[in-house]
Amino acid sequence: MHSGAKRWLLVALVIAFVVSYFSAHFNRYYLGVAVDVGISIIMAVSLNLINGHTGQFSLGHAGFMAVGGFTAARLTLAFSSSVAPDSPPGLGLFIAAMLLGGITAALAGLAVGLPSLRLRGDYLAIVTLGFGEIIRVVFQTSEGFGAATGLTGIPKQTTLFWSMGIAAVTVYVVACLVNSTYGRGFIAVHDDEVAASAMGVSPTRYKVTAFVIGAFFAGVAGALYAHNKQVIKPDGFDFMKSIDFVVMVILGGMGRTAGVIIAAVLLTLLPEFLRGFAEYRMIIYSLLIIVLMLARPQGLFTFGKLGRTKA
Repeated sequence: MHSGAKRWLLVALVIAFVVSYFSAHFNRYYLGVAVDVGISIIMAVSLNLINGHTGQFSLGHAGFMAVGGFTAARLTLAFSSSVAPDSPPGLGLFIAAMLLGGITAALAGLAVGLPSLRLRGDYLAIVTLGFGEIIRVVFQTSEGFGAATGLTGIPKQTTLFWSMGIAAVTVYVVACLVNSTYGRGFIAVHDDEVAASAMGVSPTRYKVTAFVIGAFFAGVAGALYAHNKQVIKPDGFDFMKSIDFVVMVILGGMGRTAGVIIAAVLLTLLPEFLRGFAEYRMIIYSLLIIVLMLARPQGLFTFGKLGRTKA
């Protein structure tokens, strides 16, 4: 499984690099949408580790994205005045900002995971929802992060390669983790925590691990988002933003990596296709989601066992 997954990862990275290399010849609008698709895949797949594979119910994933985005943007803005964005030092700063954003978000995931260990279902959802709102309000009142106006003037360093490349890495890491001997513990906790404990599997360790890893990739996605939009505001990471990612996971099929990827792509592209109906765009979008949930409550893409037995 791992050798095949590595080959697919390598192919994905090569394709992302080649396409990104010629991206100057592409329509800037479509290129921006493609970058957004990559970021959505990172967020959906990382949330799927928590909600789908481990059986938790997080409603604060946008909070982790905000932590990573604001941290990375603050670091870049602090040093970018003396570094050219396209120079090797500028690229190194961008990579460092992504890593710092991911690590900071992972620490936030640890802070959320530890107090929530005895909670599950609706109670855990309420705690994570509260965390997401706390993060938004903290950034909204922090002058160091631009308060309500957010941070502007962020160098545009996110390319199609970084977006799709990191999306491929996220899929690879989550798939290999879940399908490994250690990763089977996530599925055991998802199926029955009591039985898992009786078999020597620690639900605590796997819950915290899922939150930390999921939050890390959400933080990296936040850094990509900030360096793509060049503006980052607290209002962009509210409760509805987290709901968007939850819908992607549910629509794709809980625990189904391939289905979640397809759902992330569709739900990112769908609002763009509906721009011709500007005043009714979000109404149509919401109605389509309701219809899909009523028609396929188990998820639209639940074919086979993709995501648990195959990379």
